[in-house]
Amino acid sequence: MSPEPSWTATISIRLEEAEVADWLARALAPEAAREVPRATASIDHSVPNIVRISLEARDTGAARAALNTYLGWVHLTLETVRAARTPRAGGVPPPS
Repeated sequence: MSPEPSWTATISIRLEEAEVADWLARALAPEAAREVPRATASIDHSVPNIVRISLEARDTGAARAALNTYLGWVHLTLETVRAARTPRAGGVPPPS
C-alpha cells in the first residue's frame, strides 16, 4: 500500500468491562496482522476499557469492505461473550 492511503477510519469501542475489551482486542489482533493488498488495520488497547481499530485503505471499496469486516467481527465477538454468559434453558449455566 502507498505511504499515504486515500481513506482512513477509526472505530472506538468503549466497553463496561476491561476484561471484555481485552478479549475483543485479542480476538481482532490476528486479523489485523494479516497482509491485505488494499487495506491495513491496527488494534490499540492501551486504555483498559477501550479498543480502537484504525483502518487505512487505498480506495472507497476497500474502506467499505474493511469497515464492514471489522464491525462484523466486533459484533460476533461481543455476541459470543453475551451468549457464553447467558444461562441455558433449565437454569444450567454454560460449561466453563
